[in-house]
Amino acid sequence: MQVTTKHTRLNMLMLYFLLLLCVLLMLIPFAWMLSASLKLDKDVFRFPIEWIPSQPRWENYVEIWSTIPLGLFIRNTAKLTIIVTFLQLLTSSFAAYAFAKLQFKGRDFLFLGYVATIAMPWQVYMVPQFMMMRSFGLNNTHLAIICLQAFSAFGVFLMKQFFMSVPDELCEAARIDGMNEYAIWAKIMLPLSKPALSTLTIFTFVNTWNDFLGPLLYLTRTELKTIQIGLRMFISQYSSEYGLIMAASVVALIPVVAVFLSLQKFFVQGVASTGLKG
Repeated sequence: MQVTTKHTRLNMLMLYFLLLLCVLLMLIPFAWMLSASLKLDKDVFRFPIEWIPSQPRWENYVEIWSTIPLGLFIRNTAKLTIIVTFLQLLTSSFAAYAFAKLQFKGRDFLFLGYVATIAMPWQVYMVPQFMMMRSFGLNNTHLAIICLQAFSAFGVFLMKQFFMSVPDELCEAARIDGMNEYAIWAKIMLPLSKPALSTLTIFTFVNTWNDFLGPLLYLTRTELKTIQIGLRMFISQYSSEYGLIMAASVVALIPVVAVFLSLQKFFVQGVASTGLKG
């Protein structure tokens, strides 16, 4: 029995060591980016790497705001991200409730067809989408991106799997008490689905904030561009200013990290509970 216990502890130590090693390997690029953002250009690629600069150049974080309209790009990105995230949470949870808790003809076939669109790469239909948005007069507007990203088959699938874990008896009891489907969705299903909503919020926020190809296709005016397009423009104009490029990248990363850290508790719960029907 004692030998088995020692063997189990040894396996756990090895597992934790491997996990720690993987974490360090994933964090090294971010640590290098943060270190490079506080250096002069000539010191960025110096070897051996000076992880903690002896003379941090905080001026890099000041210059990036005047070198390019970084504040404008962040406002545009925040506007699109917040609107798209809110709309996806609304539409995905609403459709998922219908697929999970309502009975209507062709429900399963419709859900299967909708979810099957996940398997189709966006590059396959991005040209027809662009032509459609242009025919609607939405080219070079934020509304084009909002309309295209307001719905998510992945979000519907995620929310439906979570709603299926909620007992049907709750909905039936609410109907007996006189609540309609809209009230059941708003007052019962949404409060119970905070973990799934938080998970979908993180995925949507990160994907929208980091979206590059969508804004590249639809936004050509500088005053409409997002942070990812702005960073690409910054790299094109100042390809040798590595310290400034890394500083701008760190600033662009902060909102994503903040959202993830604030919702990580619910994110873990959502991943663990989604798909479990009880």
